[in-house]
Amino acid sequence: MPKKVILIADPGIDTAFAVALALHDPNLDVIGLLPCAGNVKAEQATTNINVLIDHLDPAKWPRTATALPAVYDLDGTALHGADGFGNNHFPASTRHQQHPADKVLIELVRENPREVSVLCLGPVTTFARAVDRDPEFVKLIDKLVLVGGCWKEPGNAGPAAEFHFYLDPDAVKRTIHTGVAPIIIPLDVTRRLIFSPTELLDLPNPESRTCQFLRKIVPFAIRASMNQYGIEGFHLKDVLGVAALALPGCITTETRPADVETKGELTRGMLVVDSRKNPGTMPDVRVGVDAAIGEIRQYIERVLKGAA
Repeated sequence: MPKKVILIADPGIDTAFAVALALHDPNLDVIGLLPCAGNVKAEQATTNINVLIDHLDPAKWPRTATALPAVYDLDGTALHGADGFGNNHFPASTRHQQHPADKVLIELVRENPREVSVLCLGPVTTFARAVDRDPEFVKLIDKLVLVGGCWKEPGNAGPAAEFHFYLDPDAVKRTIHTGVAPIIIPLDVTRRLIFSPTELLDLPNPESRTCQFLRKIVPFAIRASMNQYGIEGFHLKDVLGVAALALPGCITTETRPADVETKGELTRGMLVVDSRKNPGTMPDVRVGVDAAIGEIRQYIERVLKGAA
C-alpha cells in the first residue's frame, strides 16, 4: 500500500523536482500539497502549488491550501527567480475557498491517524502554527522530515545557518520540542545531490509534461548557481526529503540531542547538535549524516521516466 504523505513546500526549482517525484511515485500517496512562504512570498507560493498541479497533472490530485501570511528577512528569488520558477510566470488555475495550510494539515493528519508522514521542504512555520492550533495532532503523525539545518557544513543563509532554519528558527525550535523526534536532513547531506547542466536539460522522458516543465525552469537555476556559488550544475536539495520517505534506509541518520539557536546575531538558525558523551537536556532528533546518492539518482531516473 502506498505511503501517505503531506508535503509542505515553498515552491522553487529544486522543490518542483521533489514534488514531481512524490506525485509520480506509485509507492507514495500525496494526500496534501501545502504551500508556505520562503523562496517566494506566501501569495506566490500558493500560486506555484497550483502551477505544479496543473503542469505535472498527477493521476490523483492532492488537497491544497492557502499559504500562511508569513514575512521573512530573506527569500530565494536570486536562485529561483522572482516567481520561484525561473521567471517563466506560468498561468495557474484559481481554486476558490481554500483553507489555510495549518488547518488543512491538521485535518489531513486527523483523518489518517498514525498513517501520514509530513515532509517540510521549506520553513517550519506552518507545522509550528498547526501545533499552536492543535497541540495533540503531532501524536498522530507517523514521521516528520525536515529538510534544513547544517551541522558540520557552513550555512547558506549565514556562517552557521541553513536557509529554511534561518527564516523561522523559533518554529524549528518549537517543533523539535514537541517530542516528535524529526528526521533532519541538513546541508551536510543535501549538498551531495548535484546534477550537471547536461543532466538537468536531458531528462529521461522528454515527451512527458513533467519533464518538459522541469526543463523550462532549470536554466535559470543553472545560471544562478554559477553566478552565486561558482557551481556548474544545481543542487536538488529538496529531493533528499522525498527520498527519505520513498527509499527507506537511503538516508543514514544518527539520533542526537539538538536544538536551534533563535537569537544569536551571528548564529540565528544554527542547528546545535550536542555531541558530548554526557549531553544535557536537549530533545532528540535524527540528523542525516550520509545518503546513498547513487540509489537516489537511480530513483529520480526511474520515476521521471514513468512520469506523465
